[in-house]
Amino acid sequence: MKPNALTTKPHYQILDGLRGVASVTVVAFHIFEAHATSPLDQVINHGYLAVDFFFLLSGFVIGYAYDDRWNKMSIKDFFKLRLVRLQPMVIVGMIIGAVCFYFQDSAMWPAIHQVPVWQMLLVMFIGFTLIPVPPSMDIRGWQEMHPLNGPGWSLFFEYVANIFYAIGVKKFSKTALLILVLVAACALMQLAITKGDLIGGWSITPDQLRIGFTRMMFPFFAGLLLSRAAKLTYIEHAFFWCSLLLVIILCIPRIGGSEHVWMNGLYESLSIIIVFPLIVFVGASGQIKGKRASKLCKLLGDISYPIYITHYPLIYIYTAWVSDHKPGFQQALPFALLTFVSSFILAYVCLKWYDEPVRKWLKKKLLASTK
Repeated sequence: MKPNALTTKPHYQILDGLRGVASVTVVAFHIFEAHATSPLDQVINHGYLAVDFFFLLSGFVIGYAYDDRWNKMSIKDFFKLRLVRLQPMVIVGMIIGAVCFYFQDSAMWPAIHQVPVWQMLLVMFIGFTLIPVPPSMDIRGWQEMHPLNGPGWSLFFEYVANIFYAIGVKKFSKTALLILVLVAACALMQLAITKGDLIGGWSITPDQLRIGFTRMMFPFFAGLLLSRAAKLTYIEHAFFWCSLLLVIILCIPRIGGSEHVWMNGLYESLSIIIVFPLIVFVGASGQIKGKRASKLCKLLGDISYPIYITHYPLIYIYTAWVSDHKPGFQQALPFALLTFVSSFILAYVCLKWYDEPVRKWLKKKLLASTK
């Protein structure tokens, strides 16, 4: 296989842009989350569903990019390509988490100053591999599988989904894939409606692993099915309408309160099962017209993954400051804006000065010899 053999297909520019819109919403969600006392009073209440949207986008793009190319590549080739795409930012995200760790000592995490440097570095090096750390190595107190950079949990499940796809699901017929997706949809609805939401997946405790696998299975493989089965059309102003609908879904206040949790679970499951695939279908069916719109989608797409995987160490610092000083949001607004803007600057610097050069070098080293 030639090193550029898998890079000839055009990108869906609107889907790139939508990934960026979701990433920006996640940053805002996490900033507001620092001021929330529970999911009931969270602003941008359903921002965590962006992860489920990412899984669906990923399944769609994986199917589009690789389904018809298995006669040109091996499973080893596929894993190399995915590692080159994802792993560099995983590593830098963990490094940023390590650099920021001791600045997060606070009432929220009072034991951080007691963590020896060697233990923090050990967690960082394990984090480079995305292998989850057990609760006994939890250096923060939140039982995260990646305590230095919480969002690493979703990348762990992204890799799991890629492994499932490569070792078996790629061979599924549309009917077999449909059955898998329907079963996963039932599991998703059952979990969401009984629990009241789909928050979780970031620990390796049995209940959290169940949430993580359930959140990954339906959207990823529904996206794969959509890439195989959908007959795309042409839809005007697709990026605007898709972005608007996505932001609305992520910002809707929690439904049903604490008395009728099933209502919120139903909302979340239907959003993932019906609305998210619709957004991806419409986005894939649209076209970008004009240089400005094209540049915007490209910027959003380029920065989406870096900002997602690097912003949370800054959120930890902001959350620690809020827990210590307990400001109202109006009081905290300058610091919230600083965190928001800094997340973009950090992501852009990592993209241009690290991620793109490193991936270019890795492609030459790892993929040039691939046959």
